[in-house]
Amino acid sequence: MLTIGLWVTSHIETALVQERAGETALFVDSIVSPLVQELGQSSVLSEQSQRRLLDMIQKGPLAKELFSFKIWRPDGTVVFSSDPNLIGQHFAPGQGLKAALAGQVDASFTTLNGQEHSLERKSGYPLIEVYSPIHETGTGKIIGVAELYEFSADILAELQKVLFQSWLVVAAVTICMLMLLYGIVARGSVQIERQKRALDDQVEELANMVTANIALRQHIDAASQNAATLNERYLRRISAELHDGPAQMLGFATMRLKAIEQGKAREDDHSLIQRAVADALQEIRNICRGLRLPELEELSADEVVKRAIQSHEFYSGSHVKADLARIDVQSVAEKICIYRFLQETLSNAARHAQASRVDVITRQKDGYTAITVKDDGIGFSPDASTVGLGLVGLRERVASLGGTMEVHMQPEGGASVHMRLKMREKR
Repeated sequence: MLTIGLWVTSHIETALVQERAGETALFVDSIVSPLVQELGQSSVLSEQSQRRLLDMIQKGPLAKELFSFKIWRPDGTVVFSSDPNLIGQHFAPGQGLKAALAGQVDASFTTLNGQEHSLERKSGYPLIEVYSPIHETGTGKIIGVAELYEFSADILAELQKVLFQSWLVVAAVTICMLMLLYGIVARGSVQIERQKRALDDQVEELANMVTANIALRQHIDAASQNAATLNERYLRRISAELHDGPAQMLGFATMRLKAIEQGKAREDDHSLIQRAVADALQEIRNICRGLRLPELEELSADEVVKRAIQSHEFYSGSHVKADLARIDVQSVAEKICIYRFLQETLSNAARHAQASRVDVITRQKDGYTAITVKDDGIGFSPDASTVGLGLVGLRERVASLGGTMEVHMQPEGGASVHMRLKMREKR
């Protein structure tokens, strides 16, 4: 914009000077040229021509604007001047004189450095130096050059005004461009900063997800190992129950049958064998009943809780005090978890705790389903080394669904087992 301003102001200055030069050239062609036509035939001007030129300078249309005036021959000799001392002197042609001799009108703010400028230098006025060719009438041949020195105070004032306006426009345009550029850059900077913060947030979120995935993978690995261990322990327990229960009774029945074959029968063998086989079948049914689940998919969560309590009361012959609030669980896996939780905890209360009272409490609040089973039995140590196989399996089952299970000993005696599951949509 500075370059554009300099270029514009330079052209404005040139245009103003050339405008004045055009006016001067018209003056020379119309008034001065007819008075000096004798230069086409003579090397000097007659006294009459010189008087007419002086009269023109003093009374002509440019009298108030002209400070001095010279007429040059093409060879660089001054044939007329406002300073009579210069008439007849010869000077090396300057740039302006050469341009006029080439047929051009040359105008500029002169520096007055030449020897021929002594009069103009003494004036102290700012002047415009104009060189205009003088043509011979009829042939158009250049027979001389008119050099005029005009007062330039009015031009300078006008030029300063125009230059001030031009620079004001350039400055205004520059400021507008800078403001626009600043707005674009600031907006881009804000956008970049916003994107950077969003990217940082995404990176942080990704890092958290990676950390969570690592922890989840470790948890899954541990759960898989625990599941394998629990399955092995379940198989061993079932094997032990089959070996110590039905197998022993069926083995006793087999021994009595062999005794009968060998003629060593007893009078009560029939009843003994029948009782042993019946007890073995009952043991097998009891084992199967603990492994088999009822159809839970079509039941609501409330019905699952009631089915577990009713099943326990039927097979144990004990009563359960239920404080049941409505719960809403859609996932089949969670219904199974609830059923197994109640099955195991109620069985433990009846078989091991020697409890006279068992309470089941269900609640649903803040997106969580909570179930508590507590009794007034002898209690037990919740340390992991002493917790039974069923509770360990329950804890893993609840954890696999994103829930928690806690075991507490009550101050007044007995134990309470608390399970919390986060509500999920049905899948």
